[in-house]
Formats: sequence, C-alpha cells, structure tokens
Amino acid sequence: MCYRAVLIAVAVLGATAMIGGQASAADPIVIGVPTGLSGANSVVAPSVVQSAELAVEEINAKGGILGRKVILDVADDGSGAAGAQKAFDSLIFQKKANALISMETSAARNGGLPIVSRGKVPYIYTSLYEGRSCNRYMYADSAVPEQMVGPIIDHFMTANNAKKFFLVGSDYNFGRGMLAFTRTYIEKTGGSVVGDEYQPMDATDWTAIISKMRAASPDAVIMSTAGGAPNVTLQKQYKAAGMKALVGNLSVDEGTAKSMGADAEGIFISASYLTNIDSAANKDFLAAMQKKFGADLKTPNDLSVPEYDAVYLYKEAVEKAGGTDPDKVVAALAQVSFEGPRGHIQMSKQRHAPLTMYLGQVQADGSVKIVKSFMNVDPGEQCPKMK
Repeated sequence: MCYRAVLIAVAVLGATAMIGGQASAADPIVIGVPTGLSGANSVVAPSVVQSAELAVEEINAKGGILGRKVILDVADDGSGAAGAQKAFDSLIFQKKANALISMETSAARNGGLPIVSRGKVPYIYTSLYEGRSCNRYMYADSAVPEQMVGPIIDHFMTANNAKKFFLVGSDYNFGRGMLAFTRTYIEKTGGSVVGDEYQPMDATDWTAIISKMRAASPDAVIMSTAGGAPNVTLQKQYKAAGMKALVGNLSVDEGTAKSMGADAEGIFISASYLTNIDSAANKDFLAAMQKKFGADLKTPNDLSVPEYDAVYLYKEAVEKAGGTDPDKVVAALAQVSFEGPRGHIQMSKQRHAPLTMYLGQVQADGSVKIVKSFMNVDPGEQCPKMK
C-alpha cells in the first residue's frame, strides 16, 4: 500500500471512530432498578419505583446527564437471593445497565453482589440495612444500626424507664444483624434482653413468639423483620393479642405503617426520612410527587426517598467523572453530594452517608409525628479496608 493510501485509510478509520464515539455518547444512560415487586418487599417496592421515576423525569427535563437521556429498567428480584441473581444478571449483561440503584432485602443484595463484581457496574444500595456490606462497586445512602438503634432505645430508657427488652426479627442477614447490634447497645446502656426470637422471611404466624413475649413481660419490644409484609402480620397479631409493651420497629417505613391502619398506632420508628420534615426541599419533592402520580401516589418513605437521592448522586458522579466509565464513577461517588428531601447526602464515610435521623411515632391516622431529630449521625466503621 502506498503512503497516500495509508493516509486515506487512517483518515477513514479515524472518522469512523469519531462517528461511533458520537453515537455512543448519544446513547441513553440505563439505570437498572432490581427491587422486590413480589415477595416481602412488595408492599414498599412500588413507592421505590415512583421515586426513581420522578428523579429521572426531572433530570431528563433538564437535558439528562451529560446530554444523554436517562432511562429506567425495573426488574423484580422477588425479595430474595435467587430472584436477585436473575434480575442482576439480566440488567447487567442483557440490558447493559450503566448502574444499578435499588432498595432490596439484604438477602437479595447479597445474592446480586457477585454479579455486580463480575459485571463491574456501580451499585447504589438505597435500603436501610444491617451494615458492613462492602464491595468495590457498592455504595449505600441509607441508614445502618449505628444510626437507627440509639434514638429508639435511648428514648425508651429515658422517657419510659424501659429496662427489659424483647427482640424479634426475620431469620436472615438484616434481622439478625440489626438485632445483634441492638442487643449490644441495650446491654451497654444498662438494659437487659429477656427474649430473642426469629422466624423465616416469609413467616405469617407469630403466635408462638407473641406467647413468649407475654411470658417474658418486657417493657419494650424491638422488631426487625424484612420490610413490608412481615411487618404487617407481626404488628397486627401483636395488637390482636392485647400486648401493651412499647414497640420500636427498625424496619417499618411510613408507607407500610399507613397500610397497617390502627394496628400501627403508637409504634416508634427511626428514619432518615419522614414526610413531616419541615424543609423547602421536602415540600417541593412532595408537591412534585403528587403532581406526577396523583391518586396513584404511594406514600414516600425511608425506603423510597433514598432511591430518589441516589439517582441524583449517580448523576453528579457521572458528570464529575466525565462519563459512565465504572471505575471513574465509583471513585466519584464518594466525592459528590446532593441536597434533597432528606437534606445533605454524601456517601463519604467508608461508602456510607452521615444522616440526620428522626425518631418518629405513628399516629392514629397513619401519619408519623417527629418526636426528636439527630443531626449528621455518623454511620461508624463500615468498610475501613475498602479503597
């Protein structure tokens, strides 16, 4: 080939590459949302999807991310490990998602993480959880035990002179992890645990455990089940049994509490988001949700609003990274922040976020009264070896 022909060939290849690059840059950014549309999380998952939909609509209305349209791809993880493996595999390897942002059970998260590692895709986990889940590609923007347990236990001990606690949860990572931390906290602060019982995630009959509660005569019961359906059945049966001990629930969200009706009245919860947060950002968010979904709106809650925040955090990270390259985005996620309905969110503490926490109590109409707030609660040691 002569020199002139070589130059022409190089020019053609360069032009082709440029056109291909422009086409690639114009492709939509795909955010995968694996969540429990069926199974234990089915009560709350629809509100999670709505939060993601609003965030994406707002971002696209302002030009997308780096000029690229954002689309959501929602997949049902069945609220468990087997379903999550299928959902993650499909979203990452078939749908070519640029990132996963999801509220899931701990079982589903753990089932999907090996696939995240294999696919090298940024993953923002938006569910309150038992803590200490560490993966190169994972960040978490919701609460962990270090942020959730103290407000409830301290209030019960100081305001109600509670000394004896009964713990009950779902028999998997979240239930056992959250209540293990709770036991340690109670015993360190001078209380005692008079019962510690677990049932499978799909359990619907809590009669035997409630009988043990009655025999133990605790001052307070701390519940930590899989979010959604198990909360409903446990609380309903607890109330039907005529139990009078204080109830603190580490997994019930505001939406689920409303679905319980009168059974939820009096429950204390610890949350990084409640609809009664008195801020301009939260009022704007609630107005936007109402405008978009109208009568179909699911109650925004502490399992759905972190999803909204996380979509924006991902946007900020992609813009800081200058594109969707996974390694660059993962590095940027610790550096970016978002001012949203929950206030300032930055996943800068070992891939977790300091959060303003609220102690709330469910009222007769299903609303949650804010009893006390705690500013910038540190998540503690979560992933100290993660770089």
